[in-house]
This record gives sequence, C-alpha cells and structure tokens, in this order.
Amino acid sequence: MKPVVSAMQAWSCTVISFFAIIILTVLAALYRSGHEELVGGVDDPADGKAVSGTVFTAVFVYIGFFVFCGLQGMLHVRESRRGAISL
Repeated sequence: MKPVVSAMQAWSCTVISFFAIIILTVLAALYRSGHEELVGGVDDPADGKAVSGTVFTAVFVYIGFFVFCGLQGMLHVRESRRGAISL
C-alpha cells in the first residue's frame, strides 16, 4: 500500500490531532460538569451537556484523523526502510 499524503503532512496531522484530542476532551469535560467559567454567565450556553456532546463529536473526528495520519506516517517509515527513493 502506498501513502496518500507526504510524510511531513502525515506527521504534522498526527501531532495536531493528538493535541486537539486532549484540548477538546478537557473542554468537553468542563462543559459536562457545568464549570462556572463556561456555563455560568448570561451569554454562555445554558445546556452544557448538549455542548459537551457536540465537542465530543469533534473529538471522534480528530481520533479518525489521528489514526489515518498515523497510519500514513507509518507507511512512510516502512517504505523508507526498504530503500525506496523518495522524490
């Protein structure tokens, strides 16, 4: 199987997705718990659990990116071990 994206793009996407998963999971947990800074104001959303569900959906999308880009990066590593010439 050949990689679809370049090695730099694959590893960049993997790192960005990893940090996005961490940050969005923390935000979703704070919304779900009803943290005062996020749902306590007048202009803030009233239903923190609904917001949390939406943010967790974004986490699952980033998990998909993380898996796909990580596999692409591993394909590049496997290809370079075989002595393939990259252009």
